Amino acid sequence: MAVFVALGAFLMTLAGGWTALRVTDRRHLVLGLAGGLMLGVVGLDLMPEALDAAGTEVFGVPAALLLFVAGFLLAHMVERLLAVRQAAHGAEESDGRAPQVGLTAAAAMVGHSAMDGVAIGAAFQVGGGMGAAVALAVVAHDFADGFNTYTITSLYGNARRRALTMLFADAAAPVLGAASTLLFTIPEQLLGGYLGLFGGALLYLAAAEILPEAHHDHPARSTLLCTIAGVAFIWLVVGVAG
Repeated sequence: MAVFVALGAFLMTLAGGWTALRVTDRRHLVLGLAGGLMLGVVGLDLMPEALDAAGTEVFGVPAALLLFVAGFLLAHMVERLLAVRQAAHGAEESDGRAPQVGLTAAAAMVGHSAMDGVAIGAAFQVGGGMGAAVALAVVAHDFADGFNTYTITSLYGNARRRALTMLFADAAAPVLGAASTLLFTIPEQLLGGYLGLFGGALLYLAAAEILPEAHHDHPARSTLLCTIAGVAFIWLVVGVAG
């Protein structure tokens, strides 16, 4: 049942990526929406789950928040190091961006989607009702995952073929993650730490790359409205799933 439900996440992820692919003539709106979706996922979905799952504190600060900050800094360092390395070798960049950053970010999205599949499988092990609730949340926000995976990969100058490859990997990841729960489960505290780290990296990409690029050539109110709509969509998904 868990693997069957994960197939819904597979299709929803592809739908999100297809949407990002088809509206390239409104690139600023796509980026504005992607930034809002990422902000909503981090603030309204990932971090509450991370704080609840990680639990422990380190010197008075929740471990999930420390890992959130570490994820933000890690994403920043990876981007800078790859950009400097590429510039040192005389390679061309896309608008000053290293394509490897886009691939790294997309790979992180794939890893997160695999964890979504694990969450579905683990929830069905607890009970059918729990599994259905988790599956609803995962399938609903996998549209945003697919949209963001294709957008991030493309934004950093990667070819369309690479962006589509990462999209299909992101779509397949929940199915593989759900199937893996037949073999093992992940401790709750470890899962909470992972969510915090991933949330920090995702917020960096949204705040430092996606949103500034969205408003670079088109500082329009429609772009801002798309960002707000992205946050509102994730809020709606979280509210319905809860």
